[in-house]
Amino acid sequence: VQLQASGGGLAQPGGSLTLSCVVSGLTFSRYTMGWFREAPGKEREFVAVIRYNGHTYYGDSVKGRFAISRDNAKATVFLQMNSLLPEDTAVYYCAGDAGIILSSVRRPNEYDYWGRGTQVTVSS
Repeated sequence: VQLQASGGGLAQPGGSLTLSCVVSGLTFSRYTMGWFREAPGKEREFVAVIRYNGHTYYGDSVKGRFAISRDNAKATVFLQMNSLLPEDTAVYYCAGDAGIILSSVRRPNEYDYWGRGTQVTVSS
């Protein structure tokens, strides 16, 4: 199983970035896919999740600014990030799990598979 995240980089405050995570080695359509982030000195934080049925949930700090989506045909999950803030600076990770229950989707320890992460830096 491989999860390959890409799309990170440097953005100005108020700008946008789109992250992608290409998944291989599992039946993607059956998996709940999440994005988490980790800033230096901080714990890994829940960003967004899209379940196998397409339902989406967001962390409070990104609600209204970020959008998660998936393309099952391409086994890819996306994170569209708009109105970026300096506090969005972090390494972003994609994660997947087939059996995770709704009440656990915000908990990183509940996910079986992780990508390596992609750095997002928001700075002027």
